[in-house]
This record gives sequence, C-alpha cells and structure tokens, in this order.
Amino acid sequence: MSFRIIHGNIVKVKADAIVNAANTRLFPGGGVCGAIFEAAGFEKLFNACQAIGFCEEGKAVATPAFDLPAKYIIHTPGPIWEGGHQGEAELLASCYTESMLCALANGCKSIAFPLISAGIFGYPKQDAYQVARDAITKFIETHELAVTLVIFENGDDITGYRDRSLEMRLERLAREDKDANCPPDIALKPCLTEGKRLHVNAPHAVSEAEASRKPTDFISLDNVIKERAQSFSELLMLKIESSGAKPSDIYKRANIDRKLFSKIKTKPDYTPSKQTAVSFAIALKLDLLETQTLLESAGYVLSGSSKFDIIIEYYIEHKMYDIFLINEALFHYDQPLLGSF
Repeated sequence: MSFRIIHGNIVKVKADAIVNAANTRLFPGGGVCGAIFEAAGFEKLFNACQAIGFCEEGKAVATPAFDLPAKYIIHTPGPIWEGGHQGEAELLASCYTESMLCALANGCKSIAFPLISAGIFGYPKQDAYQVARDAITKFIETHELAVTLVIFENGDDITGYRDRSLEMRLERLAREDKDANCPPDIALKPCLTEGKRLHVNAPHAVSEAEASRKPTDFISLDNVIKERAQSFSELLMLKIESSGAKPSDIYKRANIDRKLFSKIKTKPDYTPSKQTAVSFAIALKLDLLETQTLLESAGYVLSGSSKFDIIIEYYIEHKMYDIFLINEALFHYDQPLLGSF
C-alpha cells in the first residue's frame, strides 16, 4: 500500500488502472474525461462505454484502457456540488472506494485518480481533496494497493496547507541561501586560533605513540568491516521489535508497500532511499536523535541546509507523526514525498 500526490497529466501516469471522472451516461466530456477519451482512442472507448450504458453516482465500472499505458479505465461519476448538504461528501468518498474495489477485482495493483468532481462539477478543491485523502488512506489500511492522486494544474494548492511556524523556518533558510550567494563585500581575513595563524598545508605532527606503533598494531580493514555498526535493516528490525508493534502496522504507517519491506528485511545490506528511511522513522515515532541514528545506518543525515530536512525535523520536534499530513507539507513545498512509489 502507498499513497502519493503528484502534479501531472493523468493520461501519462503509469498505473494498472486510470480513473475517469465520468458522467452517469458515460459520454465523453471535457476536462479529464475528454483527455482520457482522446488518449485511449475516442471511438474504441466510446463504444466500450456505450456497451455498459450507465453508471450511477458514487459507483464505478471498468473498460479496457486501449491506447493508454494502463490495463483498465475505471469510470466513476462524481456528485455535482450543491452546497455540501445534499450528501455530496458521502457520494464522493464512495467514488474513490468503489473505484479501488473495482481495481482490485480486476487484478490491479496500482491506480491513479484525478481530483474527482473538482472541475466542472464545482466541488471546492480543498474539500474534494480532504474527501479523497480520507477515503484513500482508510482503504489502504486494509488493502494492498498503490494509489496516486494526480493534480493537473502545477502549483494548485489543493491541500490548503498552512503552518506559519514552519514557513518562518523555511523563509530563514531562503534568506541564508540568498546571503551565501551574495558576493563578499570585504576581503577574507586569515583564520586565527588563539592568536596564531593556522597552517592548513603544514605536515601532520606525529606523536611519539604513533611513531613507536608497529604496522601490526593497526586494525585491518577486514576487521573494521566486521566490527561495523548495525546496518539499516538490522537496526530497523530491532526498532520494530522493541516498539511492540506488528511489522505490517509499521510498514503501512510508513506508506511503504509489503514488497519493499520484505526486501529490506531479508537483505541486511540493503540501502534504502533517504525518503524510505525517514518514512520508517516517522512510522516508529522516533525522536530526532533516534531518527538521526537510523538515518546514519543508511548513510544519511538531517541537516539545516535542506528544505526537506527542515520539514521533517519540524514535524518530529512537534511529535506529529501522521505521514500523510507530512506529505501534504512536502507536496506544498515541492519536496519528495515519504513512502515507496
């Protein structure tokens, strides 16, 4: 299971199933619907839809994907916005749930959604996103499916994300970057320590202990490797065991699919991406020091010079371990998301 949000064109996303924001009569329309009909092959998809004939709001039906890079197109008619008091949220949530059930019934392992009903049907985008997020995250708690939510307009702030404290940290980083790129207005002064100039290129002073040490006294590279610290895989499994949680609970909370977790578990020397390592730290609810230790076992660190790292540190410091909430912040600031995709 995994859930990510991306900016892009849904007809170009690689997934087993592509979702069409359809109308009840499954006729070609504008926006996402029109783009899907055109990309799949208009006549072929039109005939397939007319063979089905009708699909009610909140339900889903499948057709072949024809010329799209997918196996199926799943058509789901979303509700028209009528102020929010006509059961729109329930119908919209059903669109996502029924589409995911349809995908699984057809043997799909991945699915890509547009933001259903948020176009000509008038559903407010931030409200539509919250319904989508809640329906998807609830579904993947108990089902193995990789889900992508595709936002067509780049820069479209559909999450409604806002945290002034985090914004101030990132603004400070931006100012520091700007200052670092400014040309210096004074000459660099020599680096002094206790009134004495540092000789950077001076030869290393050898102590008496070093001079008297025999070559055989040095630890061999083989021994260094044998005595190395625990690998990421070894440390991760110890952390999971000590947490008292089931491994499946941890990798699901980390937004990691079972296949990747199995690879990490069975290959002690496996090196994950930094996002994957951070995802497990979030799922295990580690503090900053514990997170740094886990990251170091995979060869990474958190630093104050990276926007991604500052966001992660901020959420850990505030003990906010909802990975989907963190991903909303990362998405807002155009950073890589947590999880495996």
